[in-house]
Amino acid sequence: MPKPLSLPFDPIARADELWKQRWGSVPSMAAITSVMRAHQILLGQVDAVVKPYGLTFARYEALVLLTFSKAGELPMSKIGERLMVHPTSVTNTVDRLVASGLVAKRPNPKDGRGTLASITEKGREVVDAATRDLMAMDFGLGTYGADECGEIFAMLRPLRVAAGDFEEPAEEE
Repeated sequence: MPKPLSLPFDPIARADELWKQRWGSVPSMAAITSVMRAHQILLGQVDAVVKPYGLTFARYEALVLLTFSKAGELPMSKIGERLMVHPTSVTNTVDRLVASGLVAKRPNPKDGRGTLASITEKGREVVDAATRDLMAMDFGLGTYGADECGEIFAMLRPLRVAAGDFEEPAEEE
């Protein structure tokens, strides 16, 4: 991926200053802009790593999810639920993995209307190789240490809870 030209200033900090002058201080504007830029950077880096395997990060995540299941297969509805994506996105992702020979689909014997997606041996080989490459580049977060990555995870967790991704377990007394 070509490296963009470096600016002689931080454009997000500059936008924050201009924002303050026009509308007053709103720290959440600089924070969201930083998060969105970080998303662009990280997605570009991880997609560049998985691209040689014929994957996008979304397809990689689906393969990993299938490797986590005991039988190597899951209903399409469970894949969407666990990856927190719309059923149409799951169908598109799985269909592309099927076309690449990394996943197979079959009717779900426990649900006459449902479909099971299962990882193939080729899919296991590809996900293992891609995982080694992603781990080697620290999933794009090599700038941070393990403690800082933990802090990032912890900092974003309340946002995910508030969005309804999952319920925070009740604290024991």
